[in-house]
Amino acid sequence: MMSEHCQKTGRKIIHIDMDAFFAAVEQRDFPQYRNKPLIVGGSPHSRGVVATCSYEARQYGVHSAMSSAHAYRLCPQAVFVKPRFEAYQEASMRIREIFADYTELFEPLSLDEAYLDVSDTEILQGSATLIAKAIKTAIRQKTQLTASAGISYNKFLAKIASDMGKPDGLYLITPEQGPSFAEQLPVGKFHGIGKVTAAKMQALGINTGKDLKQLPLAALQQHFGKSALHYYDIARGIDNRPVNNHRIRKSVGVETTFAQDIKARGEILNKLQQLLGQALQRSDEKQLDAQTLTIKIKYHNFVQITRSRTLPYKITAASVTPAILEDLMKNTDIGERDVRLLGITLSSLDNKTTHAHQQLDLFNDFGVTAQASNIWNADEYDKHR
Repeated sequence: MMSEHCQKTGRKIIHIDMDAFFAAVEQRDFPQYRNKPLIVGGSPHSRGVVATCSYEARQYGVHSAMSSAHAYRLCPQAVFVKPRFEAYQEASMRIREIFADYTELFEPLSLDEAYLDVSDTEILQGSATLIAKAIKTAIRQKTQLTASAGISYNKFLAKIASDMGKPDGLYLITPEQGPSFAEQLPVGKFHGIGKVTAAKMQALGINTGKDLKQLPLAALQQHFGKSALHYYDIARGIDNRPVNNHRIRKSVGVETTFAQDIKARGEILNKLQQLLGQALQRSDEKQLDAQTLTIKIKYHNFVQITRSRTLPYKITAASVTPAILEDLMKNTDIGERDVRLLGITLSSLDNKTTHAHQQLDLFNDFGVTAQASNIWNADEYDKHR
C-alpha cells in the first residue's frame, strides 16, 4: 500500500547523471582514447588532481579528486589529458536543450547532472520511466554520450537510483518501495551524508537507514544539529525539496595549487589577498554581494582545513583588511607546516540589484507539494527496471 506521505506528494522526479562526463567527451572527440584508461586532470608529474576518469581507469582504483601522482602509481599506463571545459560546456548545453523538450522544470547541479520534475508532463502518457528512457536515447543520438537515469518520487531517491545501474543505467524506485529501500541503504550511500558524518553515525551504531530510523528527532538534533530533520526524513524515504530551476548561487570561490609548497606567513597572506581579489571580481561579474569569508588551507600531507567569518557588512577589497585574514589564520599551522593549496570562498550572497536577502539553508522549503495521483505502473516498472 502506498504510504500516506507518498499519496500527498505524488511527484515524478528524474535525476540524470552523465557517465564519466569529461572523459566520455574526450573519448568521443579523440578515437585514440577509446577503450583505454583515460584520466582528465593535471599532469602526474605536477601537483594536479584527477577531475574525472574513464571506466577503464576506475578498474584500477582511480577516482576523481585523487592526486594525479597517486593515479599514475595505480595505473601507469593511463593516458592523462588536460580538461577542455569549453567542450564540456558545449555538450552540457546540448543536453539541457534536450531536457527542455520534456519539461521546463529542471535543475542543473553541474555540467553533468540535473534533476527534472515531470509531474505535470503529458508527454509519453506522463510516464516518468518512458520520459527518462527517451531522454537517454536523445542524449546518445545527439551527443554520442551515455547518461544514467534515476526515477522516483523525490530528489533523494532519484539521485540514489541513478547510481544503481551505472553506466548507461535506468532505475526506478516506486513510492511503495521508497521507505524500505531507504531502510536497507548503508548510511555512507545517502546523498548528503559525507565520510565524516557517516563515520560519526557508525560510531553511534547507525550503519543503515533502518538504524537511522530508530533514533527520535530530538536525539538526531543533539548529534547533528540543523541537518537532523533531513536525516530523519530521508531515513523514511521522505524528501520534499522542490526541483528549482532558479537556483540561488550559494558561494563564489577560487583556489590555487602551488607548483612548490609555500610556508612563510607573509607569502601566504599575500596569496590570500590575491585570491580574495579574484573572488570579488567573480562576485561582481555575477552581481552578487557577500558577507561570509572562508579561507581554505591544504597542507603538504593533504590535510585540509577551513576558517570562516561572517562580517556585519558586505565584503569588499577595502573592508577585508590584512588583520581580518591574519585573524582567520590563527589556530592553524600556517608558518609551521608547508602549504600546497589555498582558497577563498565568499558566501551569504545577496543580489546587488535587489539586495533581497536569501536564506541559504541547504534544506530549505520542506513544504508539502502536489496532490496525489496514480503515477506508477507495475508493468512499466518490470519492463524498464
